Amino acid sequence: MNQNIFREYDIRGIVGRDLTDETVAVLGKAIGTFFQQNGAQRIAIGYDARESSPRFRDLLVKGFNATGCDVVLIGKVPTPVLYHAVFTKQVDGGVMITGSHNPPDHNGFKICLGKSTLFGSQIQEIKEIALSGNFPKGEGTAEEIEVLADYENDILSKINLGKRQLKAVVDGGNGMGGVTAVPIYEALGIKLVKLFTEPDSNFPNHHPDPTVVENLQDAIQAVKENSADLGIAFDGDGDRIGVIDENGRIIWGDELMVLLSREILKENRGATIIAEVKCSNNLFNDIQAHGGKPLMWKAGHSLIKAKMKETGAALAGEMSGHIFFADRFYGFDDATYAGARVLEILSKTDKTLSELLSDLPETFSTPELRVDCADEMKFIIVQKIAEEFSQTNKVITIDGARILFENGWGLVRASNTQAILVLRFEADSEENLREIQETVEAKVKQLID
Repeated sequence: MNQNIFREYDIRGIVGRDLTDETVAVLGKAIGTFFQQNGAQRIAIGYDARESSPRFRDLLVKGFNATGCDVVLIGKVPTPVLYHAVFTKQVDGGVMITGSHNPPDHNGFKICLGKSTLFGSQIQEIKEIALSGNFPKGEGTAEEIEVLADYENDILSKINLGKRQLKAVVDGGNGMGGVTAVPIYEALGIKLVKLFTEPDSNFPNHHPDPTVVENLQDAIQAVKENSADLGIAFDGDGDRIGVIDENGRIIWGDELMVLLSREILKENRGATIIAEVKCSNNLFNDIQAHGGKPLMWKAGHSLIKAKMKETGAALAGEMSGHIFFADRFYGFDDATYAGARVLEILSKTDKTLSELLSDLPETFSTPELRVDCADEMKFIIVQKIAEEFSQTNKVITIDGARILFENGWGLVRASNTQAILVLRFEADSEENLREIQETVEAKVKQLID
């Protein structure tokens, strides 16, 4: 068994190479054993549109049943629907079989114990169980339930649109997002221009990852051609959102958080709002200016959900488009729900999306920059960066090293999932951006060499 399939937030790999039928059969028993050891008996299973997903579901059911777990099958659904089932049905946990936004030959498992998503040491615990081969024997049951209608009705009951009639482009990227977004937005009375909303595991049009500019080109073009009010794009399993304004400009995760947090803080002054370390200073400053408590935290959907629970935060978000609402929702990342909240805000104003964000100070930033760095070296290098820069600058070390300069900041953090360092920079001018970037990159290069 390739032990690299056990990642920080999930278990995943390439089908047929890392995830063979034999490996998945063992995983079924190992995850089932983990559930049994933690008092979880009844487990929901959902799966995405990938070719391997139904087969993996059958193998998991067999493994869970063999260890004494009962299985509740909720069918082919986006990941947030599995989370919703965990929060609203009589189950003790759940597993989503999904390759998320990865290429068609990848697949994986996102695992919930109770209402919490596993990460870190819990995933390693499952690895140890799998390698030990010690599994309890039992006889579990399996039943199928229909959950999509309940999910859709629940979201519709939580969204309250204003009078303005909206037109939106929805780009499902042939992932699972269109499965829930299209019926829900149509039921809300939104006029939709639909792109690639049918699931297709080969992703024939473009890759379903809304953090990549080229994947949003179809949606941008459709917004302009149809004079739409906005575009909403989804990743492969429907838990991450990309938003485009009426001019075809991409609104990244941190700017989207500005829009959403302002709305929440109108009714919920003093609320804690969490954003990860890659987000713009504009966001943290804006939350404070509107009476909220900004909290900078580590990147990673499982880590953010855990922090929300601990702090009672109303909202959290990542640059990658994971948006978590505890305000009027359950605190998990759901792109269909996040999109509905954006539609709700727009429907109650005569301003365009760009006008709603036009008062933000202009900043200049880089996208996420990836630098190859050996797994055994990446955390050491980040630590050295933090030590060296802290002699002259303030350095925030919540997740990597966020180095504060007079006119901006630079971030160096080790990826939890790949042998890379992730860098990002922001400043108040192109010139200062270049200067900060060159200073930090030179030091990173020196340390790697």
